[in-house]
Amino acid sequence: MKKTNLFFRLAFIFLFVLCVFGFSLGIASAHCDTMAGPVIHDAKMALEKGDITPVLKWVKKAQEKGVRDAFKRALAAKTKAPAVKEKAEMRFFETLVRIHRAGEGAPFTGLKPGEAIEPIVVAADKSLEMENVDELLKKVTDEVAAGIRKRFDHVVEKKKHVDESVEAGREYVAAYVEFTHYVEGLYQKASGEGAHHHGEMKAHKHVGKKQENPPSPHKH
Repeated sequence: MKKTNLFFRLAFIFLFVLCVFGFSLGIASAHCDTMAGPVIHDAKMALEKGDITPVLKWVKKAQEKGVRDAFKRALAAKTKAPAVKEKAEMRFFETLVRIHRAGEGAPFTGLKPGEAIEPIVVAADKSLEMENVDELLKKVTDEVAAGIRKRFDHVVEKKKHVDESVEAGREYVAAYVEFTHYVEGLYQKASGEGAHHHGEMKAHKHVGKKQENPPSPHKH
């Protein structure tokens, strides 16, 4: 049980890293607007079966009407010219995804091609399909370990030259801030303590302003 919990905590860590450092991964919002995502998958299934039920789980009850109306128009266009049929289906897809994302508080900027999905999200979906999380866990833990090691090695290298000049000292502080904030953010997310404040996570870009009392390199 403890091992399983650790695995899932590490998985959450990686998702947090993607969000914090600008990657497009939140499983809930990263690929729901792609043509190869789960929302469109269910939308196509609904059209094929003539049953809207598979897509209703993606929207809140109060938002169903807009989706139902678009679905009816798409069904009505199935027997019309291919161009008309395709246009109605795309309008249904776009309506569904737009309403779904609005329910998450996320913007909708149009449907994206399937290749827009991040590889790690594809791996996450694949793990669910196979009902086996081992390969996903390896990808996640390898990435987290590499991220920590890269920043650690950078700090250690800068620490060797910290007393050579003021500029060298500042480079050390910048590396130190990035490393500690990175690790702290990962740990807080994994332990459920909450993510590090977004502004603080960017502190390494404003070291002079944020670090009034920089850490002593000889105490770390």
